[in-house]
Amino acid sequence: MKSLLLGDGKLGLMTDLYELTMAAAYFDNNERHRATFELFARTYPKDRCYLVAAGLEQAIHYVLNVSFDEDSITFLRVHPAFKTVSDEFFEYLKGFRFTGDVSAVPEGTAVLTDEPIVRVTAPIIEAQLLETFLLSTINFQTLIATKASRVVQAARGRGIVEFGARRAHGPHAALLAARAAYIGGCIGTSNVIAGYELGIPTYGTVAHSFIMNYDSEQEAFEKYCKVFSSEPAVLVDTYETIAGTKKAIETGKKLSLVRLDSGDILKLSIKVRKILDKAGLSDTKIFVSGDMNEYKIDDLISKGAPIDAFGVGTELVTSRDDPALPGIYKLVAVERDGKWIPRVKTSAGKRTLPGPKQIFRKYSRKGELQWDLLGMADEEPPSSTIPLLENIVEGGRLVYEFPRIETIQEKATSEVKSLPMATKKLRGCRAPRIRLTPRLKSLARSLYAERHVP
Repeated sequence: MKSLLLGDGKLGLMTDLYELTMAAAYFDNNERHRATFELFARTYPKDRCYLVAAGLEQAIHYVLNVSFDEDSITFLRVHPAFKTVSDEFFEYLKGFRFTGDVSAVPEGTAVLTDEPIVRVTAPIIEAQLLETFLLSTINFQTLIATKASRVVQAARGRGIVEFGARRAHGPHAALLAARAAYIGGCIGTSNVIAGYELGIPTYGTVAHSFIMNYDSEQEAFEKYCKVFSSEPAVLVDTYETIAGTKKAIETGKKLSLVRLDSGDILKLSIKVRKILDKAGLSDTKIFVSGDMNEYKIDDLISKGAPIDAFGVGTELVTSRDDPALPGIYKLVAVERDGKWIPRVKTSAGKRTLPGPKQIFRKYSRKGELQWDLLGMADEEPPSSTIPLLENIVEGGRLVYEFPRIETIQEKATSEVKSLPMATKKLRGCRAPRIRLTPRLKSLARSLYAERHVP
């Protein structure tokens, strides 16, 4: 199980301050009861009507390893926010470990809004303290995996390489984005640490600076091909794309690919293809980069551009068109005197559904998602439906075997394939139906009525 964390292991401090102040207030008020929280997305990002769940492996690593060392506790003791907190609270933090349960949908699962991606049941302090980290890693990786799946769909079988490490919001974000992009269907990444840590295939060509280092483009190509003599990949648009392509051919090498990074990509790719074919290099691929996204790729392919693969960077690793998933982590039930009491939030525009829940999915005979049924976690699965949330942690112990990332990618590909075409449209998409079981619907209505919410 990979953490992919950068830092010195002070996992207890990887949180928002209010999580710790709430923990202290719970502790000093002798609140030891269990509670259930659920993590879900309230709305979709722009032009999306589904999400590809990702980030669970790193989330669970945090859950199983979060603790407070002496330095962390000393830091909190002298923090002004904790000046009236009891010494007993800091003693409690010394032995802090997660002892509860976690259920979740496996990574790669296609999920919809309001559906729990992760469900946590634990003593209230333990469950509360997980909020920030779980939201951070699940929100980000789910956002990028979903974006990647759209880019991959737009490419219609052409390979997509994640190219965004230099534009990500820091090295850690770049690594997590590479992981999520691969889950979403990319064939690989330019990020070498992602190759080392995760076994993701890595790809690269050559930069404009290498070409510009030499007095002529021809000399640069020859110097590069001298070192990388076996089917080299070259960048041909440093000065003028057509001339650059011809000079690359003059090296006499069997080129694996030529990369185009600027200009009128449609026209240039057509011309470059003709030049390569005429030179007997019909197997040489055309690889395109340069601010690519799903909309540009879809347009190029729709117009017949002879492009074999794309490098997608900034637009992918930042989900540039909508760079934040509105995932939330909400209390849905508390245990009092051995009895579970459902909780709801009823504020305008932010109403939640009560109680621990399960997703029951219905497929057609052809394997297409028909609808999801959201019900209570202890309800029996309705006929011909599949429950999606699985037990991951029980009593603070891992009971789930995380699959290889290639297996997660295969699952994501299969899940997206099962979605209706209307759900996958790049623009004007339509989300699948979500229904509530009669029991959940009745419970929600009664709790809303208690709080005078229609």
